[in-house]
Amino acid sequence: MLAMSKWFTLTPFMSNSFSKRVGFSNSPGSVRAHVNGGGDDTNNSKNNDKKKKKKVVVVGSGWAGLGAAHHLCKQGYDVTVLDGGDGIGSPDNVGIEGFWYPYKNIFSLVDELGIKPFTSWTKSAQYSGEGLEVEFPVYQELPQLPTPLGTLYHTQFVRLPLVDRLTSLPLMAAVIDFDNTDVAWKKYDSITARELFKRFGCSERLYQDIFGPLLQVGLFAPAEQCSAAATLGLLYYLTLAHQKHFDVAFCRGTTKQKIFEPWVESLKAKGCEMLEDKKVTDFNFDEETGCVTEVVCGNETYSVDAVVVAVGITSLQETIKKSAALCKREEFLKVLNLAGIDVVTVKLWLDRKVAIPNPSNACAGFDDLFGCTVFDLNVIHDEHKDDTETVLEADFYHANELMPLNDELVTEKVISYLSKYINDLERACVVDKEIGRFTKRLTHFFPGSYKSMMRGSTSFPNLFMAGDWIITRHGSWLQEKSYVTGLEAANRVKGVLPK
Repeated sequence: MLAMSKWFTLTPFMSNSFSKRVGFSNSPGSVRAHVNGGGDDTNNSKNNDKKKKKKVVVVGSGWAGLGAAHHLCKQGYDVTVLDGGDGIGSPDNVGIEGFWYPYKNIFSLVDELGIKPFTSWTKSAQYSGEGLEVEFPVYQELPQLPTPLGTLYHTQFVRLPLVDRLTSLPLMAAVIDFDNTDVAWKKYDSITARELFKRFGCSERLYQDIFGPLLQVGLFAPAEQCSAAATLGLLYYLTLAHQKHFDVAFCRGTTKQKIFEPWVESLKAKGCEMLEDKKVTDFNFDEETGCVTEVVCGNETYSVDAVVVAVGITSLQETIKKSAALCKREEFLKVLNLAGIDVVTVKLWLDRKVAIPNPSNACAGFDDLFGCTVFDLNVIHDEHKDDTETVLEADFYHANELMPLNDELVTEKVISYLSKYINDLERACVVDKEIGRFTKRLTHFFPGSYKSMMRGSTSFPNLFMAGDWIITRHGSWLQEKSYVTGLEAANRVKGVLPK
């Protein structure tokens, strides 16, 4: 079967030892700190034991960062997590996150933590500018048919004629050809998703009403701005690998509350140190071995035996521009070619009950530039189940045009947009609102971006990368990919720092 269908396993990488740490400092006036909390010689025996452990700093505290920290703590390393400003335990993604059926590693994590954060599997729908297009059932409850027959047969297409649906079948040739290898990514990454659909005979109506809107909420950008390789990877992983892969659940509150807060407490109980507001500005390294010896945060340094950098593209770009060490390495300079996508989240409290068709609804067609997902929080979140008013959230992706607007104007536009899909919404009054603006927060898989993306290992033998934009053969997407690459980075640390 395709490489993307293989689940990740925790297999150590080849082992080397980097024990010589001569180092030099690019900031001679810096104040030295240590990942165990200080260099005081009067530490008690517990701290002395901790000092003997190999020191690993994880930069970033989202899915990738905490994933790496989680696995490293279980292996007995002395781990410190540095958060750059979003707050310890803040997810990488913003807005309401879906947790799809193939997220086996995340589901295993919450079982290990002993928490039950998720709703049951939910139905959803997709809307275009013309109205309701698709209703998605809970696929695992229906007879299982071979790929792609189950997805095509059980999905309820409201407006799209059968003849248009059948034009999607030739696309299966590209899906089969795309096996998530380096060769496949290079072959398809140079063309747009729009060109891909055209090459394989998808009808214009299928593209305009189904595939185009799907990508606006799946890859967060118009199909003309999405890589064909990323499109094929996403289509396979979520819709075509198995019929039930498109089933989705949600957290019964925010991901931060339901998963990250208990996860952080679990890590602290294992001895993991969490430090907030630590923006990394540079790395000091041993010129002889090439290994990083210190992580620099302004006027503080943290001695390390290994480092995992698990931040988004925009955060890493800021660090590269400041770092004397990183800006001399081609692999990091290429990251400056990459881009993020703006997100605006809008949570509204209404003065009356308004019927929202499904717990989650993907919407596009406001114009050709952005899409959104609308969530019924009275159904999804425990705290709103008994509310007498409607509470909804709409997350807008590629929301460049909404970013500079004030809250009142954003709310006015959102009500106007969503009234196309939600009956009686215009007659409701907004009694409260929360609006979040996130600049360049989500990864933009634009055509040609693959050649600038990083791999898990770097030219520094003990510095490793993790995140949803890191190249991996695992094939997963979104927060599952972030978490998996964190586990992979921890395995790479194990390879160079044997206990």
